[in-house]
Amino acid sequence: MSVYKTRLFDKFARRERIADAALIDAVERAARGLVDADLGGGVIKQRVARPGQGRSGGYRTLIAIRFADFAVFLFGFAKSERENIDDDELARLRVAARSWLSAGENLVERALEDGALIEVDYGEAKREP
Repeated sequence: MSVYKTRLFDKFARRERIADAALIDAVERAARGLVDADLGGGVIKQRVARPGQGRSGGYRTLIAIRFADFAVFLFGFAKSERENIDDDELARLRVAARSWLSAGENLVERALEDGALIEVDYGEAKREP
């Protein structure tokens, strides 16, 4: 599965010191059917643990996902900073998800070149489908 993060999400993840391995874990859990919340429109919410802690008090990530194929981390927040996203934010995330999930390979490659998308590093854990 190809896993990416938007530039905005990457800034959040770097600031919070969320490792790519934690993002991969979140996507792999979703691929196994362990989705924390399906928000519709191709958007799911997955919990990600704080470094050295558990997932319950950690971060919430919103991911555009096409199972077994493609995932883009769109937005994240700390559970301690806010309870959830509002309806307007969810509507905007669904529009973004629809765009990324319908993007062809050429558009994804261009977004990677432009820095709009950053590939999540599987490191040694990379597995081919």
